Parts: sequence; structure tokens; C-alpha cells
Amino acid sequence: MLFRDLIAKKRDGGRHTPGELDFVARAAAKGLVPDYQLSAWLMAVLCRGMDEKETVELTRAMASSGEKLGLDAVKRPKADKHSTGGVGDGVSLALAPLAAACGLAVPMMSGRGLGHTGGTLDKLESIEGFRVRLELPEIRAQVLKHGFSLFGQTGTLAPADRTLYALRDATATVPALPLIVASILSKKAAEELDALVLDVKVGSGAIFRDAKSARNLARALVKTSKGLGMPTVAVLTAMEQPLGRFVGNALEVRQAVEILRGDETASDYRECLLVLGGWMLKLAGLSKSAGEGSALMLSKIADGSGLRLFRDCVKAQGGKVEVIDNLSLLPTAKKSRAVRAAGSGFVSALDARKVGHAAVLLGAGRAHKEQELDYGAGLELLKKVGDRVMKGEKLAILHAADETKLDLGEREYREALKISPKAVRPKSVVLEVIR
Repeated sequence: MLFRDLIAKKRDGGRHTPGELDFVARAAAKGLVPDYQLSAWLMAVLCRGMDEKETVELTRAMASSGEKLGLDAVKRPKADKHSTGGVGDGVSLALAPLAAACGLAVPMMSGRGLGHTGGTLDKLESIEGFRVRLELPEIRAQVLKHGFSLFGQTGTLAPADRTLYALRDATATVPALPLIVASILSKKAAEELDALVLDVKVGSGAIFRDAKSARNLARALVKTSKGLGMPTVAVLTAMEQPLGRFVGNALEVRQAVEILRGDETASDYRECLLVLGGWMLKLAGLSKSAGEGSALMLSKIADGSGLRLFRDCVKAQGGKVEVIDNLSLLPTAKKSRAVRAAGSGFVSALDARKVGHAAVLLGAGRAHKEQELDYGAGLELLKKVGDRVMKGEKLAILHAADETKLDLGEREYREALKISPKAVRPKSVVLEVIR
């Protein structure tokens, strides 16, 4: 089989066979063909597309291009969650231990942030000593002992995705829907899950800002996942404003711990957390309905078992476990500044993308992959959409290393904020469930 023939076949609108797609995945994983040929094939897929069967077979081939996670010794149902990314979206930090407390095995494979969106691995690394790069035997042992593990993609899990993802970024082929679907699901298929819940963000801070595009992605993900034999639902959630009350790495760890302690001030975060967790339990057969699953999740907040498991995970992965009981031990920025309202009214908008950009300017995110993070930098959002404000009242507290970064972050934050004279009712964070 010559790879150039596969390029030509897709260029001319042909359909690939499972064998051909297996060759593509092996070629990417093992370096069997040069990058320029893989890049040409990716562009052909972008221009010509793939049908549902091709997308399923590509995903299957990519998942089989390396080792599987291998959790056969774990007798619990295995489930995971994937988010398409947003601002303030630290839900995984609380979701994984709560789901494990409910009886699931949760191999929570996560990524890093880039641009205005945050990454779970960066948040975890704000805990001193926390290791996110684990080898497969350690992941297996931790899931077996604690019910979950929080880790980054290993070099042997779906290695074809690692190669193709980097090339897509470099060749402007990221928007190809079949490639997005295969990239997301190949890693989950390599985990050999019994259930998967997808959190597909919609709004200014999401990859897809309009509901139609997000819905198309969600449907494609669910169809492909079911084609792989993996029970899945996709939950469309709002990302017009940041999720929760904190944006920044250590700040979002703080929020997750406070949620696990029973804090109810971030109602949108809790709603997202409980709905996603409820569906994980329902799909895995541990609850009769998603609502019943959400109630079970709440009970694990109330009895403290979710928090205990998170503490166990931090200890097992080398983190400074004392921070769970004393949040002041988390990293803090050198400088802080309160942003106050110029007038009275109601918060009618808080653009998530602009708030995410503000976090990057403050030092909490990356404008490029090599940029170092200030783990203590970010924003505390004291007022969100629907909240009443009085002139001179604090709207947010910004954290950064110096005054210049605070100036830049404040300017971007103020551009994100809109205060109107009339009251605005905040919308539910959960927009739709696609099954």
C-alpha cells in the first residue's frame, strides 16, 4: 500500500476502507511516512470529509495504534468525561473523586491549556509536587486502589493522535470535523470505557460559539462513540460567561476543594458538575436516571467522601496534601487589585473569551505552548450575569506578578463586562442533552 495512493483517493472524494485507515494510523504512530504526506492527507480530509463509517474506523484505528489502558483488574464500571474546553472549567477536579466515591472507576485523562482556555493538568500542577505524567502501571494501580487517577496522555496511548494533532495545528486542518471527533474519542476508546459523557461548550469562550456548530459536533461524537460500542451522551453547556467564580490554576483548585466541602455559591459550576456526574452514573448502570445519579453525587459531597478521595489522589501523585485542608498553602500571585464598578446596575454580560484573555495577560494562561505559568495568577469573579452592583462595589479581584500585568488584565476584564440598568436573569448552564 502506497500512502500517496491514499492521499489521491481522498483528494478525489473516495471512501477509505478500514484497512487503509489502519495503515494511516500506524503510519502516524510509527513514523512510517514523512510528515508532508500525512499533512497532505489531512488537508484532503478537510476538503473532502469522511462519512460516519470512515470516522468510526479512523477512531478505532487511532485507539489501537498503541497500548490500551488495561483496567481488566478493576471490577467497577469505567467511565470518563471530556470537555471541549472553556474558561473557569475546573469541573474535572471535583467530578473525578465524586464519581469514584459513587462507585465508578474514572481514568481521567486530561490536557493542558492554550490560549484563552484552561487545562486540567496545569491546574493540578499548581499543587506543589503533583505529578501528572504517570506510566500505565501506576495509573492502573491508582484506579484500582482509589477509584480514579488524574493524568496526562502517555506516549503509548493512542500515539497516532499525538502525531496527527500536532500536524493539524501546523497545517490549518484543525476544523475538520472527522479529525476532531477521532482525536477526542481515540484517547477515550484506548481507555476501554463502559460510559463516556461529553461536555460540549457553546458560546463566546468555547471552540464553537454558535449552538448549531456545537450541536453538529456533539451529534458526530455521540454517533461515532456508539459505533465504537461505547455508551455516550453529550451535554451542551453554556460558555458565554466563565464557569464558576474563579479563573486561574490555583484559584480553580481552590474552587474545586470548596465545592467538595459543600460550598454552594458557584451555582453554575455545581449544576454542570452534578449533571455530568449524573449522566456518568446513569450510563454506567449505577443509577436509574441522571437525576438519581446527581443526587448520589450530592450525597458524596455531604458525607465528605469526595473530598477524602481527592486528598488521597493528591498524596498518591506526590502533591502537597496539606493544601487540601489549608488552601492558603496554594500558590498566590505577588500583586492583587480589586476592580470596582463605575456605576450601578446589573451585570448583563461577562464575555468568557475576553475574561480568558485577561487571565492570559495576568499570567494564568499561555499565549504560546512554551510560555511559563504563574500558578497564583487569575481572577476572582465577585459578580456574574444577573448580579446587582452598586457604584464603587468590587466586581472582581485580579492577581498577577506586577502592576503592568494587572493593568493589562483589568483593561481586558472591563471590556468583557457590561452593566445595564435593567435586571437580567442568568440562563441555565445546561442547554441540551444529546443521546
